[in-house]
Amino acid sequence: MKTLKKLLFVITIGLSIVSCKKEKTVAEPQREPTPYYVLMTDAPALYNAVYVDIQGVEITGNGNSVMLNVNPGIYNLLDFSNGVDTLIATGSLMIDKVQQIRLILGPNNSVVVNNVSHPLQTPSAQQSGLKLQVHQDLQAGVAYYVLLDFDANMSIVDEGNGNYSLKPVIRTIEIALSGSIKGKIIPLGVFATVVATSGSNSYSSVVNINANGEFIVAGLPPGTYSLTITPVSPYNPITINNVIVTVGTTTNVGNFNL
Repeated sequence: MKTLKKLLFVITIGLSIVSCKKEKTVAEPQREPTPYYVLMTDAPALYNAVYVDIQGVEITGNGNSVMLNVNPGIYNLLDFSNGVDTLIATGSLMIDKVQQIRLILGPNNSVVVNNVSHPLQTPSAQQSGLKLQVHQDLQAGVAYYVLLDFDANMSIVDEGNGNYSLKPVIRTIEIALSGSIKGKIIPLGVFATVVATSGSNSYSSVVNINANGEFIVAGLPPGTYSLTITPVSPYNPITINNVIVTVGTTTNVGNFNL
């Protein structure tokens, strides 16, 4: 009898441990990715050309670093002055804060002075990249871009012996491109499609049945939208009109009982 009681006690403890483990393994809602774009522009400079060799762009935030998809190549900064810019890198971030942008340059940097080309020495950039401090908070599903504004006049150093060096002076301009709509359907565990429509443009998403019935329609240009939630049978569709989306914000339309 004592042996049986001990066995029952052990089984009870074991079931409690398994139960605790199951509770801990419940999946948390995943963060929606944040589209991120890095562009480059320049202020006018008194040179014929300033060529920079862009090879990589790295984003750091929340203790993580991500290499973006870069358009590598040699860019003439003076092609992108007076309000002109060019896209150099894109990516999707799973973080809520950008703290640093690292611009990685190759060795083929040069300046053209009086129609004569001179190589630009950039030892620190070649070794570890140009580290630009950024304090940009991100909202999930909202598209952002950062504009790297070179000051070519201040970035080129005439060493006085016919040599030139590149010590980039760059200002970062951080802007949100779009907004998003989020909400939740009840009961939980029901699959549904969500379509936001403004004029002739439509944007869709689905309800994440593993994330407490929540949904988000991201990357929306600012405007007024009609939102249609279409759940699986036997539930009926729901339409919400006049949903306002503004740049850099997420409009919460609340909970909907099917």
